[in-house]
Amino acid sequence: MTKLNVYDPPMCCSTGVCGPDGDDELAQFASALEWAQKSGVDVARYDLGHQPGEFANNELVRSLLDSDGMDCLPLVVVDGEVFKKGGYPSRNALADKLGLEMGEPAQSTSGCCGGDTVAETPAETDKTASGCC
Repeated sequence: MTKLNVYDPPMCCSTGVCGPDGDDELAQFASALEWAQKSGVDVARYDLGHQPGEFANNELVRSLLDSDGMDCLPLVVVDGEVFKKGGYPSRNALADKLGLEMGEPAQSTSGCCGGDTVAETPAETDKTASGCC
């Protein structure tokens, strides 16, 4: 199974699209990740502000942060190799890289922070219960 890891700069929540001025690029990327996951890709997304250990424990990510600083984020890694750094790829670019057929975008029924998801930590309970940050 293909593994897709995304290392985001610090954001308010897992999608970074909270509030009235959400970034369209982030919303489109979140939709593309959901589509990839539903297509069978193992997707993991890490936020530097909430999961710094994932950055520190990954040699590739740590070395890029050392050499490029925060400019390397967001960082998209496919099967252990850098696919894109400093920006988010389009859904078309993801499909090409992952070898997936383009189809209808996945429709999300969750709120901006995944309101229908289960909190992983007690600190996330308030965020996920309301569906917003």
